[in-house]
Amino acid sequence: MSEQPPLLVETAEGICRLTLNRPEKLNSFNVALGEALQQALDVCASDDAIRAVVLTGAGRAFCAGQDLGDRDPSKMTEAPDLGSTLERVYNPIIRRIRALEKPVLCAVNGVAAGAGANLALACDIVFAAKSAKFIQVFARIGLLPDSGGTWMLPRLIGEARAKALAMTTEPLAADTAADWGLIWKAVEDDQVLAETLKLAGQLAVGPTVAYGLIKQAVQAAADQSLDKHLDLERDYQRIAGRTPDYAEGVAAFLEKRPAKFRGVR
Repeated sequence: MSEQPPLLVETAEGICRLTLNRPEKLNSFNVALGEALQQALDVCASDDAIRAVVLTGAGRAFCAGQDLGDRDPSKMTEAPDLGSTLERVYNPIIRRIRALEKPVLCAVNGVAAGAGANLALACDIVFAAKSAKFIQVFARIGLLPDSGGTWMLPRLIGEARAKALAMTTEPLAADTAADWGLIWKAVEDDQVLAETLKLAGQLAVGPTVAYGLIKQAVQAAADQSLDKHLDLERDYQRIAGRTPDYAEGVAAFLEKRPAKFRGVR
């Protein structure tokens, strides 16, 4: 029996579906999975036919974070360099997702723990099954949240809740995560992937350049003044206004018909 790839990649109708595929390990990360996801995101960035990305997990979990069997100090001759693991595996993935000028949607089909939780939160639009839980599990093993966790959590839910989630390691139910603004929606378990793919399909025929500019502008807002952000909006709107999609959008509006966006500059 051949070994299954750690990541399944399926592309159809403008959507690239990336499925973490280590279900026997709750899709926890090892080097092979990290490298495969980095490579797949590079393809998503370079292929103009891909206009939306969906990330999900195989089996009963989304992602349990790092496979601790690969980072067990008792099996090493010296203490592991977890900073190196972040630099090689996780940080490049988070940077790719945030920089990708296309919508990245996430379907959290089960537990999202540790780096798995923060991988989901790095995506642009997150759906979660109602039975799913987000767990900042790091402190249970003497660590702090990584993969952007300490950056994203306070921005999404505030400092008080971010600190409490990180220090108590309490599981956060999907409904609560939605109520707090941590994710987009909590949906019935058997609908989470279908709902995510449905929205991805809508975005895949939309104005991709505008989506990319929206993403970059919203992400930039937390780190600059209103004055600088007004300049950024001016510059980005100049880019958007010169796209074929703007001309098509205006024409479709005036002609009272659906727009046919091309998603190109």
